[in-house]
Amino acid sequence: MNFPVVGMIGGGQLARMAHQAGIPLGVRFKLLADTPQDSAAQVVSDVVLGDYRDLDTLRRFAAGCDVITFDHEHVPTEHLRALEADGIAVRPGPDALVNAQDKGVMRAKLDSIDVPCPRHRIVADPADVTAFADEGTGYPVVLKTVRGGYDGKGVWVVDDENEAQAPFLAGVPVLAEEKVDFVRELAANVVRSPSGQAVAYPVVESTQENGVCAEVTAPAPDLDPALSDEAQQLALRIAGELGIVGHLAVELFQTRDGRILVNELAMRPHNSGHWTQDGAVTSQFENHLRAVLDLPLGDPRPRAKWTVMVNVLGGDYPDMYHAFLHCMARDPGLRIHMYGKDVKPGRKVGHVNVFGDDLDDVRERARHAAAYLRGTITE
Repeated sequence: MNFPVVGMIGGGQLARMAHQAGIPLGVRFKLLADTPQDSAAQVVSDVVLGDYRDLDTLRRFAAGCDVITFDHEHVPTEHLRALEADGIAVRPGPDALVNAQDKGVMRAKLDSIDVPCPRHRIVADPADVTAFADEGTGYPVVLKTVRGGYDGKGVWVVDDENEAQAPFLAGVPVLAEEKVDFVRELAANVVRSPSGQAVAYPVVESTQENGVCAEVTAPAPDLDPALSDEAQQLALRIAGELGIVGHLAVELFQTRDGRILVNELAMRPHNSGHWTQDGAVTSQFENHLRAVLDLPLGDPRPRAKWTVMVNVLGGDYPDMYHAFLHCMARDPGLRIHMYGKDVKPGRKVGHVNVFGDDLDDVRERARHAAAYLRGTITE
């Protein structure tokens, strides 16, 4: 039986978990990684080491793959267009993916299809940032480099023109956005196949610490059903309008006056969807693979009333294995996912999922396990 080969560019934890999801499907994996120590390279058998920024490396890697997809969004757009010209299936395609690679392109595209976003524009220099601030409600202003940022990197909240100098040192265009007065952050995760089939997961609440996702609650507590439907429909419309194939995460602000605004887009499995590994009938990882292979999509419905995901961030306690044993013995209902990474302060090294009918109980158990693994509590 000739089951398909998925070529995954990038060897991080998203690729590792996608590989895991593909095993029951019979999907064969080929991985382009930076080093043998990369999270996914530790578990995938067919690993090619090379630079994703080199077109010849990409072409050699793509040989024998039925489809190419991504652990990250940093492959040069022109290289992806060259692969498509070679007849290689690239999903999501470069015309869609560029909207996740370049925040300026994304904002222009979302404006063109009437998607609600924070007030924004590209700014030329610190003085132009002040002009942007004066056009609205003044400082503070959020500044973002249009390419290369993630997990809070490449993002600044500035209070005056002097602070606005730092983003321009990178030598790339800078996007200015209003600082939104929001109640909380939400995420709408959807998956779309080439044939146009699409599914939507429940809208979740996410909390951030220093620009890094710390916790996700599925579904978002006390979210008005009409606003939840609006967020899901908005994400599905964006996926269709942009021609996205695979998983799309739409990160949203819920404003104090009852609106939702699009903050960011991610066209790959996303931290806000990790809860689906244990809390949904079909995980985001499996549905991403189904989508890029144009297989029928799986059921996105939750298995339990509540699922809470808490990220395990590295701390000052490197011996996580013994902490892992303690957590499993203390609470057999935990679902702990570790990424095979060296422990460094603030680095994502795993996550904990807990599901059940009592939100307070589920949340406390997930937080306790993540804190014990990090070493911030010892009992």
